[in-house]
Amino acid sequence: MNANLPVASPRTMQAVYDESLTRTSFTLVMLAIAGSMALLLGIIGIYGVISYAVSQRRREIGIRLALGAKEGALRSMFVRHALLLAAIGVTIGMVASVALTGLMKSLLFGISALDPLTYAVVPMVLVAATVLASYLPARRAAAVDPVETLRAE
Repeated sequence: MNANLPVASPRTMQAVYDESLTRTSFTLVMLAIAGSMALLLGIIGIYGVISYAVSQRRREIGIRLALGAKEGALRSMFVRHALLLAAIGVTIGMVASVALTGLMKSLLFGISALDPLTYAVVPMVLVAATVLASYLPARRAAAVDPVETLRAE
């Protein structure tokens, strides 16, 4: 048009593109932080539930050990209980996530709302978190002294 006019605020197309995604990127970072906090709270919750179950079943654990139960069997009993709870939660969560994908479609770039990799990895991470959160209370249950437990009653 007029070659003598100065160009105001020249930018590359990449800069324009990055600026257009700033709000979405911020939203995704906040969602990642919220998801991480939810996972951490879930791990703490599972730990608390299994610890409570161990403390409530202390006498039973002592009797089992006095009758010859192996420590590994006791540990696996509590970890299996936690995995059962996790399986129920993961199933409910997967069904709910499939039902609610329409709400998140506008925030997803480069993947579909029903990404198979995500639906495979997330349950594995949750199961690993469950095993981690339930192993410590289960180990503590296996270390109960049966004589002390039975004497306390």
